Amino acid sequence: MRLWSLNLLVTILATLLSSGAGKPSGEQPLSRIEIHKTTLALHDSAYVEASPRVLGLQGQNSDWVTLQYSYPSPSNDDWIGVFSPASFSSSICLPENPTESPPLLCTAPIKYQYANYTTSDYRKTGKGSLKLQLINQREDFSFALFSGGLSNPKLVAVSKKVTFANPKAPVYPRLAQGKLWNEYQYANYTTSDYRKTGKGSLKLQLINQREDFSFALFSGGLSNPKLVAVSKKVTFANPKAPVYPRLAQGKLWNEYQYANYTTSDYRKTGKGSLKLQLINQREDFSFALFSGGLSNPKLVAVSKKVTFANPKAPVYPRLAQGKLWNEMTVTWTSGYGINEAEPFVEWGARGDSQVRSPAGTLTFSRNSMCGAPARTVGWRDPGFIHTSFLKDLWPNKMYTYKLGHKLTNDSYVWSRPYSFKASPYPGQDSLQQVVIFGDMGKAEADGSNEYNNFQPGSLNTTYQLIKDLKNIDIVLHIGDICYANGYISQWDQFTSQIEPIASTLPYMIGRGNHERDWPGTGSFYQNTDSGGECGVLSETMFYVPAENRAKLWYSTDYGMFHFCIADTEHDWRPGTEQYSFIEHCLSSVDRQKQPWLIFLAHRVLGYSSADFYGDEGTSEEPMGRESLQELWQKYKVDIAFFGHVHNYERTCPVYQNTCIRNGSNYYSGPFEATTHVVVGGGGASLADFTTVRARWSYFQDHDYGFAKLTAFNHSMLLLEYKRSSDGRVYDHFIISRDYRDVLGCAVDSCSRTTLAS
Repeated sequence: MRLWSLNLLVTILATLLSSGAGKPSGEQPLSRIEIHKTTLALHDSAYVEASPRVLGLQGQNSDWVTLQYSYPSPSNDDWIGVFSPASFSSSICLPENPTESPPLLCTAPIKYQYANYTTSDYRKTGKGSLKLQLINQREDFSFALFSGGLSNPKLVAVSKKVTFANPKAPVYPRLAQGKLWNEYQYANYTTSDYRKTGKGSLKLQLINQREDFSFALFSGGLSNPKLVAVSKKVTFANPKAPVYPRLAQGKLWNEYQYANYTTSDYRKTGKGSLKLQLINQREDFSFALFSGGLSNPKLVAVSKKVTFANPKAPVYPRLAQGKLWNEMTVTWTSGYGINEAEPFVEWGARGDSQVRSPAGTLTFSRNSMCGAPARTVGWRDPGFIHTSFLKDLWPNKMYTYKLGHKLTNDSYVWSRPYSFKASPYPGQDSLQQVVIFGDMGKAEADGSNEYNNFQPGSLNTTYQLIKDLKNIDIVLHIGDICYANGYISQWDQFTSQIEPIASTLPYMIGRGNHERDWPGTGSFYQNTDSGGECGVLSETMFYVPAENRAKLWYSTDYGMFHFCIADTEHDWRPGTEQYSFIEHCLSSVDRQKQPWLIFLAHRVLGYSSADFYGDEGTSEEPMGRESLQELWQKYKVDIAFFGHVHNYERTCPVYQNTCIRNGSNYYSGPFEATTHVVVGGGGASLADFTTVRARWSYFQDHDYGFAKLTAFNHSMLLLEYKRSSDGRVYDHFIISRDYRDVLGCAVDSCSRTTLAS
């Protein structure tokens, strides 16, 4: 009976072992070391010696080190740990349980081996040696001898430091196919008897890619390639020639002032004077005196012409991020058409040689406008809009550039020099600062009036950004850009106003009702807010990395930020093209590399206490958050920014009209819900709040201002709201969160389950 029981036990154990039961699946060997239980047992007679002390002297990325070690009380459980950095005892971590003391050691070894691995008599002699291969891991190394086994380690000896000759050297290149597969073809593609003759020919079209080419013949197919022959080099006559131009476009009209503005006795004397600031708008100027007021004007006198020395000069550069993170676009305006001059940008890293990148040229006519006044009294020739693409930028590097036009007589017209800092690599851990606002518009620095005089805070916002320019990396202006409303000259005025900002930082735009809306033109709202522009100006005056700028939704990355910019003047509801874009944009971000996910749109698709929404019995655009809030929650959008309402408001982390967490100035731990922020106080006339305040409305300010986001690292984000009048902070909050906090489930952020599942 006992023998039968023993046989049964052996059979069960064999079955368990063969099925893997009792063995951890995919166990990481280092996890077997309970390093947090380490105690100090340093022994005067114990030692670990490592040689050589400097590795990689011939530029190798890996090298061998020999260890000699000794311990007077040896056992078969003694082991050697390899640590990097060498000062492994300096790392500190908090205990998982608050009632426990912090562990002595908080750094696992990068590899380990038992002390008797190659010294069979180590148990008797207490002496041993090991030969280990190290790879360059950017830090120095040390080697520690432990007794007590892996589960109860006691540190008895530590070696001196070992390092690579250049621990910061570039190492371990990883090749991967890009979105283009550039380029192969089967040897028999155009030679049907290649299999018999071993001879063949191909005709391939190459494009200038700034380098020479070679052609290689492989056997073994794509899965097991064997290189059998390589051609000589082939090159373009000028591989560095400017190639592949891309195009862009457009602009608006002018200003007036009362004759007695600076002459109080004009009514008595009939004499007066004015000082006006003009900007180069590609044409000459004249000044006309009218009587009869604005409603019944009578022309009584006209001045002689005034002109700029070169009215066609390139002006008002606007930077924007390209479709790739290491690409910057430059858009500017000039009076030179393609039959008069070749536009380009001369640029390069600061202090290095300069190269030239060609620019594309576009313009548009009165017939491109959809209605009055853009098509009638507001029309003004926009000049020519040029865009050049500066590619293959080095992250964070400073570049200089200037705009150029080569005339048909081979002479050149140049702008003044400008500079910018290239964007960081997506996911790069560094200080990154973003300014966000909407509805800024423009104003006249000389005090003169222009159409609609609707943006009294515009200059204050502009001046505050210029003052803080060194502490801003990128600007996002989310719609209602200049309120030209069909008076084309105002786009020139606006691009001139923001030139100190947009010529230095990427100035990314969203689109609002005052850029797009016009009846019968496909805009979601059938009103006349664009003054007949119907999107043409916003689509061409500024570059955005959209697939189709007529549908002005796009994504862009800046270091640790991933931005999804929607176009509220097109339908965003489920089943539409834009809804698919929004979901793809939110779902495609790698939150380990880019933890800060930001949604932006012009009209309020989230929450606002604007009185004009309240008058309609709502707090949003019709079908706004009902269409999108499940996406924001599912993909854990940190902050949703909106304009359109001309004030500042911040909500609690809110979902389904309920505060999932109380409003605060500090949030830590797992994501719970999106915070919604209205930043429509960029400069246009202020909007009032409702008299009844909703529970989700945490902070309100009836003033002009803008938001600033600062990502300190992958774990801490700061939002500040600053007033345009003084630049001081009036609201702020911090998000402190680790990657594991993003992975966890919040309300409706994970797949819905039932008890059955």
